[in-house]
Amino acid sequence: MTSTRGSKNVLGGVLQTCSTAPITGWFRDGCCETQANDRGRHLVCAVMTDNFLTFSKSCGNDLSTPRPEYDFPGLKAGDRWCLCLERWKEAHAAGCAPQVILEATHQIALERVPLATFQAFAVPTDTP
Repeated sequence: MTSTRGSKNVLGGVLQTCSTAPITGWFRDGCCETQANDRGRHLVCAVMTDNFLTFSKSCGNDLSTPRPEYDFPGLKAGDRWCLCLERWKEAHAAGCAPQVILEATHQIALERVPLATFQAFAVPTDTP
């Protein structure tokens, strides 16, 4: 799936879906889209790790505990999730940034993080 809003990813292509299981994104459409009232800027499609989830919880953002009242299943290692750009940067500075799906990370993220940094954390793509 791709963005229905015509957004671009950090590589300049059409923004791809990050995850629909669990459903993620500011609009809960699976894409790391944004709009003016998205203060967290949920732009980075990241693959969760236990290390990152522990870090995020220690920063006051518990992503691993289910919250049924918000239809949130809780995340586990291996899940893809649209992270707030600043949280990813904090995790990077702390040495526990999760890997990134470049094709599903919104190009606006490049305003705060260089492409080379994201590329260093990119999930390897399958090559035939």
